[in-house]
Order: sequence, then C-alpha cells, then structure tokens
Amino acid sequence: MKLVIVIPSYNEDAAIADVLKSLPKKIDGVDEIISLVVNDGSNDGTCDIAKQYANYVISHVVNLGVGAATITGFEAAKKLRADIIITIDADGQHNPKDIQKLIAPILGKRADVCIGTRMLNPESMPSLKIFGNWLMNFITFLVFQKWSTDSQSGMKVFNRKAIKKMRFHSMGYEICSEIIGEITRNKLRLIEVPIETRYSAYSKVKGQNWLNGINILTRILTIKLANKNDHR
Repeated sequence: MKLVIVIPSYNEDAAIADVLKSLPKKIDGVDEIISLVVNDGSNDGTCDIAKQYANYVISHVVNLGVGAATITGFEAAKKLRADIIITIDADGQHNPKDIQKLIAPILGKRADVCIGTRMLNPESMPSLKIFGNWLMNFITFLVFQKWSTDSQSGMKVFNRKAIKKMRFHSMGYEICSEIIGEITRNKLRLIEVPIETRYSAYSKVKGQNWLNGINILTRILTIKLANKNDHR
C-alpha cells in the first residue's frame, strides 16, 4: 500500500521544513510513504528547502494557484502508482499525526474520500475563518447539493478510484468546492473525520479570504457548467 502526501506550496519557506520533517515515517497499513511538494512558482526559498526534505519536488514556473498545484500533485501521484493520496497545507496548520486516522476509512474500504474537518471542534480557529468556512460550505452546498462541514479543508484523503474518476478545472481555491462536486457527480463515498488545527500568527494570515466568496462562487458555477458539457 503506497501513500503519497501532496503538499501544494507557495512562498512557504518559513514553514515548509517543519511540515516535511514532521511527516510520519511509518503508518499502520501503509508500506511506503512518499512526500511530494508542488512548488507553485514561489519566489522565496520554498523550493530549495523542499528539495532537502521531500521525496519529490515539482515546480511551476509561475504561480498558477492552489487548484493548479493540487491537480499537478494528483497527476504526479497517479504516475507514482499511489494507492492513497492525502493533501495537506504547507503552512503548518495541520497535525501530521492525524494522517493515521484520516486514512483509516480508506484502508477499511468504508470511504473513497475522507475530509479532515476543523469545524466539528473549531475553538482554535479565528472567528472570521469560522464565518468564512460556513459561508463557503453553504455556497458549495447550493451549487453541488452536497453538504460538508468543512468543504474548504486542505487535509483530504482519496483512494485510487476517486482520483481516477475525478475531473478538475480549478486554478485557485475553488478546487475545494469542485472536489465536493466531483464526489457528488461520481457517487463517491465520503466520510468526515475531526482533525486538530494549529493556528499560529503565520498560518492565520494564510489561506483564502472570505471576501473572495463571490469570486469563488462565480468560478465554481463556471466549473459546474464545464463539467456538464464534458459529460453530455
């Protein structure tokens, strides 16, 4: 059983080393763990640092967006013949110890996708981020008719079947909502598992701004239309 950990990264030289060094070396039920950093056109030391600690580093020449970086990571993981793919953020907000419990539903064949949800225990989250997350959950539900308590979570696990079936068009943060749409469209089994979120002064300023919700709504509506046209 091969697990590929995909870490989209843009200008994360302050955190990427700690993230990579804290990844688990052994996980029950997994034979091989591969770390894969997608350097999304960073103009700091992210790429050089990642090369010191990650198994693989792929770089975009320019910054394309977290959606594009995630898709690049998925495609590379498929070429590595991953059985399970997990995405985590590069800013240090996720606890790598949660990987074991997130992949458990996949290993147990109870789910095709598992989302690490911060919203079932959001005490450590800033109030604006809580509001923004619920807003995006609602927007995602309106567009794709599937509810997730944390549609915008950067910590998600996919089995090989899920990654093979999903088709993505996203460039930016709308990738999170598009994933929910693809789960619905492909009738994939979804389980949500509570995770720890570790916000620091650094990670609090990372990620999307809830004020971008209208722009993201426009993009995910366009994506939904594109998916309909693709599968007529």
